[in-house]
Amino acid sequence: MQVLVLYAHPVETSFSAAIHQSALKALRSSGHTIDDCDLYAEGFNPVLSRQERLDYHDLRVNTTHVAGYVDRLRRAEALVLCFPIWSFGPPAILKGFFDRILIPGVAFSLNDQGDIKANLQQIRKLAGIVTYGQTRLASVFMGDPPRKYISRALKWCGHPRASVTYLAHYNMNKSTDQTRGRFLDRVERVMGNF
Repeated sequence: MQVLVLYAHPVETSFSAAIHQSALKALRSSGHTIDDCDLYAEGFNPVLSRQERLDYHDLRVNTTHVAGYVDRLRRAEALVLCFPIWSFGPPAILKGFFDRILIPGVAFSLNDQGDIKANLQQIRKLAGIVTYGQTRLASVFMGDPPRKYISRALKWCGHPRASVTYLAHYNMNKSTDQTRGRFLDRVERVMGNF
């Protein structure tokens, strides 16, 4: 399976970096073909420009500035996202990726009446592998936007029967070597069977 891994963390020695490497190792060992998209390392610009917004609905030119990333997304049969939760959302670079890439003609189509149809039907599997500073209870209290985004919005863009896996390490503020080790083992196990 062709897997696009979207990774968003600026520090190469972070726990998110360890999660990213564990996921890649497990996916490769399972025989998947990996397109590893490290948004920070690639210098992805998350800012939707004025011109891009003006061209948003013009399918002839709306992918001009992001064509390479659009091609990578269109080739993907599965999507794995590795990122920390900051302020109850993804890092700005990942949010900007969604804003600039999940556009008309790519993630969805609009007809003349404004009805929307999902376009990424080739994506049959989604996974979010994330870390939260707070507890699961605090995340639920805040509505857990990242979980909903992956399990609802991104899933909607893909195949109607796409499966969603969500792995979360909560309470990073109080994590230990043992809790982090157990989570990395879980990531390898689950991604090894992805």
